[in-house]
Amino acid sequence: MIDPGQERLVEKKDRLSLRARVIISIRRFFEESGYLEVDTPIIIPAPAPEVHIDAIRAGYDRFLQTSPELCMKRLMASGYPKIFQICKCFRESERGHNHLPEFTILEWYRSGIDYQDLMMECEEMIHMVVRDLGIGQTIAYLGDRIDLSRPWDRLSVEEAFNCYSSTSLNQALEEDRFDEIMVLEIEPRLNRKRPLFLYDYPASLASLARIKEKKPDVSERFELYLGGLELANAFSELTDAGEQARRFDLDQERRKRMGKSSYPIPEKFLKALDTMPPTAGIAFGLDRLVMILGNTDRIDDVVAFTPEEL
Repeated sequence: MIDPGQERLVEKKDRLSLRARVIISIRRFFEESGYLEVDTPIIIPAPAPEVHIDAIRAGYDRFLQTSPELCMKRLMASGYPKIFQICKCFRESERGHNHLPEFTILEWYRSGIDYQDLMMECEEMIHMVVRDLGIGQTIAYLGDRIDLSRPWDRLSVEEAFNCYSSTSLNQALEEDRFDEIMVLEIEPRLNRKRPLFLYDYPASLASLARIKEKKPDVSERFELYLGGLELANAFSELTDAGEQARRFDLDQERRKRMGKSSYPIPEKFLKALDTMPPTAGIAFGLDRLVMILGNTDRIDDVVAFTPEEL
């Protein structure tokens, strides 16, 4: 009699095969677009001190990366114009239908562009993937048909609050309820049948993003939603080391007030930041893309082993 754990692995075979083909296609897209694939350390001395992301310790003075962005931006500052990476990332206490404490990120950076250009590159990359898979212009996902025809829909955060929230954007920020309202009121109302770029996030939520010119209350940041699922977080990168250090200090203070641990300041990253050219970068959830293409609402279905199955 087959062991239940082995039976579960058999059930995942088709989606794991799909996952492999997706990764092959993604790599082909970036190689043909002139990107260099890089491989940076997973164990690092200091993560970015973001308020709502908690790192897992990998020893007394080291952490498992929550994102490869700090190392990748140091490469950008050293003259690498177009780089990408597919790697494992780790975040403490993240577990749910869409979350794992160990997950796979596709991250890429390109100099000389901004977040608007990055939106178009997202469209191009996913179009290549579905074309390579033979899927076409529509995806069947959880009973819906997602129309991938371009250009994809765009909605500002301010417009989203005006359309879907019972609270104004300013009030949500003042009451520290932005994330709560996004999850409970706005995300369930977003169009599931079209890809959507939700863009121009408040400046107070732009820990590493550039502020929009002539609009000091807005950052050049977007998130990509597909089938109602958040797939990516991206921005025009902040390249001012002094401003970045100030934001890190504010985030450390907020973490302290929330009873969370503080992290060492990533000094080598800050030192390199002033020499980084104008750049846009994105963290893209590879596991979640496979969930959508594999027509499942459980991240467990698209990875070989979950923590509970080890």
